[in-house]
Amino acid sequence: MRLSIQADLDYHFREPTDVLLALEVAQTPDQKLVEDLLKVGGAGPLRPIPDEDGISRRTWMRAQGSFHAEYRATVDVDHRPEDLAALRASELIGLPAGVVPYLWPSRYCEADRFEPFVEQRFGALAGGAKIQAMAEWVSREMAYVPGSSDTATTAADVFVSRQGVCRDYAHLLASFARAAGIPARLISAYAWRLDPPDFHALVEVWLDGAWHGVDASGLAPPEGLVRICSGRDATDIAFMTSFGFAEMIGQRVSVKRVDEPAPV
Repeated sequence: MRLSIQADLDYHFREPTDVLLALEVAQTPDQKLVEDLLKVGGAGPLRPIPDEDGISRRTWMRAQGSFHAEYRATVDVDHRPEDLAALRASELIGLPAGVVPYLWPSRYCEADRFEPFVEQRFGALAGGAKIQAMAEWVSREMAYVPGSSDTATTAADVFVSRQGVCRDYAHLLASFARAAGIPARLISAYAWRLDPPDFHALVEVWLDGAWHGVDASGLAPPEGLVRICSGRDATDIAFMTSFGFAEMIGQRVSVKRVDEPAPV
């Protein structure tokens, strides 16, 4: 399908502030960028930098006063359904160097704290079947409650409260996977039919020698997810990181299908 993406950020910086944006669509075999444009007002020269995964890009700038970032993209998406349960766990000793860090606990994913629970609840399963069972557990046990978490909320907090938003679902699932010795990372994405429209977070797990997406929240159809960037947790995948005070004036995200089939 072909998707049209729009993202607008309006902020105010009371003093010169270094800002790192992650708005641009990653270029992968299953999501081909037709065209895109990033325009920024109220900031100095833009300095794009490649992400560690080699397929994503972030942009440095220095902002002051009124700041507006506008991103437009058209993307052809071809995400094929996967049988997650059929995927095997990869041997740890053979993991690529870039995958190894996603086995470890991180700021929001305290994987080591979940090891007893994961072993007791999912220990009889392996590989993709184990990840599928974890995702189903998270989906079943969690309640989607906007405003129930904030930037300090971790996977351990969510495990207790059993409520949160998409990033909380992703933090909990990634923590479970890492506790079971399966590499897992968070993904930021644009999402078709996400209601209300916003940036979205999901998980990729390393199985059978490759990354595979898993969205425990079920808030958007998987065929309409458009990857932006990846990281250990929400710290790494924020659409904007400001190294100083930033006042949000407003932000808008829109993802629309532009090749809808004609009615029969």
